[in-house]
Amino acid sequence: MARRLDSTPKKDGFRMPGEFEPQKQIWMIWPERPDNWQHGGKDAQKAFVEVAQAIRKFVPVTMCVSAGQFEHCRNSLSDDIRVVEVTTDDAWMRDCGPTFVVNDQGDVRAVDWDFNAWGGLVDGLYFPWHYDQKVAQKVCEIEYVDTYHTPEFVLEGGSIHVDGEGTVMVTEMCLLSEGRNPHLNREEIEDMLKEYLNVEKVIWVKDGIDPDETNGHIDDVACFVRPGEVACIYTEDQDHPFYDVAKETYDFLSSQTDAKGRKLIVHKLCTTIDPVTYGAEYEVDSIAGSIPRHADDICITSYMNFLITNGAIIAPQYGDKNDALALEQLQEMFPDREIVGVQTRQIVYGGGNIHCITQQQPKG
Repeated sequence: MARRLDSTPKKDGFRMPGEFEPQKQIWMIWPERPDNWQHGGKDAQKAFVEVAQAIRKFVPVTMCVSAGQFEHCRNSLSDDIRVVEVTTDDAWMRDCGPTFVVNDQGDVRAVDWDFNAWGGLVDGLYFPWHYDQKVAQKVCEIEYVDTYHTPEFVLEGGSIHVDGEGTVMVTEMCLLSEGRNPHLNREEIEDMLKEYLNVEKVIWVKDGIDPDETNGHIDDVACFVRPGEVACIYTEDQDHPFYDVAKETYDFLSSQTDAKGRKLIVHKLCTTIDPVTYGAEYEVDSIAGSIPRHADDICITSYMNFLITNGAIIAPQYGDKNDALALEQLQEMFPDREIVGVQTRQIVYGGGNIHCITQQQPKG
């Protein structure tokens, strides 16, 4: 059975490993929410299948799905992808799923953060979110993984990136937002990160590029490539909507050191040339409690929202002129991994991308 532990990872000698460390499997959730995914999720489901099948070539995948969509999901995926019935509110496993931690003996546990749909009643994206709140626990019950729970401390997996050696990157825009943990100040939030991720240093990037979706998750802006090295979005086009954040973040990270005292090596990852908007043809159901889409809203088409997995990088593609350049730059950063591009515009329309819809479970 999976136990709820009355302790913390730091006290028990567990740490969150870097995404580049060996993984047992990847977890995903099948999309179907009609007020977020057009055509009842059919377009997004095809993109999720492409992502899942690309990942499965390198590591096992488990797809969570509602009872009503189980048969369709099962028939859409290859037989070597596990499908399990789990009720959710939407399809963002990175954020509502567990954050796994490991110790030096090869044991695996998980942190079950409080989840409130990226801002709760202040600026959350939908209400209610009670099914998503239970996803982390359900995943850990399936895997017989003991959990640490953080009631009244809200955090999403997309808002943190660790190097596995004592450093975590976050954004002030997200972690200090009014809808997350207004009862805690910056130092208290930092203490929680240190206790539950077992890190020694928090690098506070100022802003993210999606203030209206996740309040600026770090995984659209920067990530650890390996200890001592980070990737950061970059563009020299001053008219690009992400220019200011990209420049500020690149300059900031270039001046930072990690928990080991190493000055960070910062790799540039291009942005799309052309911004993407929803367009008048994108239509979703209008439902009370959810945020509507507008034709001229900028979609968060960041090449940074990729997944690092065993032997591979699964990277987003948008049909943009910079698609090929992004893959080339990723290959330079990860010379020992295969770079696999997947068309993910339909996922971006829902508010995230490959990193947002996946969660890695490390090998024990």
